[in-house]
Amino acid sequence: MSGIHLFVPMLHRRDAVGEHTRSLRDRLVEEGVECRIYIDMPDPDTVGETRPYRDYEADARPGDVLVYQMATRSEMATWLRGRPEPVVINYHSITPAQFFVPWNNWIARHQVAATQDMAALAPTAALGIGVSEFDAEELRRAGCPDVTVIPVANVQVPPPPPDPEALAALERAPGGPHWLSVGRLAPNKGHEDTLAALFVARATSAPDARLTIVGAASEPAYARALHRYTAALGLSGAVTFASRLSDAELSAQYAAADVLVMLSAHEGFGVPLLEAMSHGVPVVAFASGAVPEIVDGAGVLLYERGPRRVADAVATLLDDPDRCAALVAAGRARPSALGLDRAASDLVAALRGVAGREGGSPVGAPGAPGAGAPLRP
Repeated sequence: MSGIHLFVPMLHRRDAVGEHTRSLRDRLVEEGVECRIYIDMPDPDTVGETRPYRDYEADARPGDVLVYQMATRSEMATWLRGRPEPVVINYHSITPAQFFVPWNNWIARHQVAATQDMAALAPTAALGIGVSEFDAEELRRAGCPDVTVIPVANVQVPPPPPDPEALAALERAPGGPHWLSVGRLAPNKGHEDTLAALFVARATSAPDARLTIVGAASEPAYARALHRYTAALGLSGAVTFASRLSDAELSAQYAAADVLVMLSAHEGFGVPLLEAMSHGVPVVAFASGAVPEIVDGAGVLLYERGPRRVADAVATLLDDPDRCAALVAAGRARPSALGLDRAASDLVAALRGVAGREGGSPVGAPGAPGAGAPLRP
């Protein structure tokens, strides 16, 4: 039985690439397509959902399509390039190595190798799918002959309801405007700039402003430096670091926030932007990577990240209820405008199209091999 199988270096929960992969898997299975997730390295949280990628050699069936979730380096990229099946690159952006050089030289080298993987694999791919036009352009520059844009499939629209207990606790917390920043503790995310801006805000316009940073520590040295920086600025009582939240707990963070501040210096999509907009939270964001195309007039875009500039932008926005309301209304329309409500079905259609043009019936079509096949871990 032929199928559409997903390959990801490591499958993480509460991670944009990992949750996108799991959402796509679920949608394929719902539509009767045989689908398995193959990995290079196991994650204990998801080991029951995955298989080592070399196992595919024994699982392969004529008519299969292989989908590589590309964002970092993996040996499977070279292996996929040697496979006879059509390979689709679902591209989530490779963070440039320069962000990691001061923190972790191994990761920096890893990112350089990922760029080399892209240059080798893209020209041979049957299709490249960028989650944004920014990412799609990187695929084109790498030589991918056929490229389309389909956003990530894991943003819940409408968002899940907030956890009542978590929301009540957040609403009881003392303090003034509640800033929220969501994103991995990684050097490209610019959390230190958000901390500096909060310091300025508390010294000028909002002495009781507070900040919650939600994200796992993907680079430990950088994460430790953020905690030291918070203490050095005297912000320990005003800043909360949180991670491993459930969907409902994350929704509570958005429901309690007055503004999302996102100062990432490299962003291939920006899931927190859409999450904030779906929850009715106004956005102040640095205009890097895909951020301008995602925001598109539904938030405040900054072209510099100086702390006074950021603090002034947040204060000006929060002091203008009419502008806040207009941006919130525009933000609520962005998920639909970007096609998030149909992203999963568009992905499935694109992948079936690859199978069809490679010969034979599209996988999972009525009467085609693979229709109704169950998910096998």
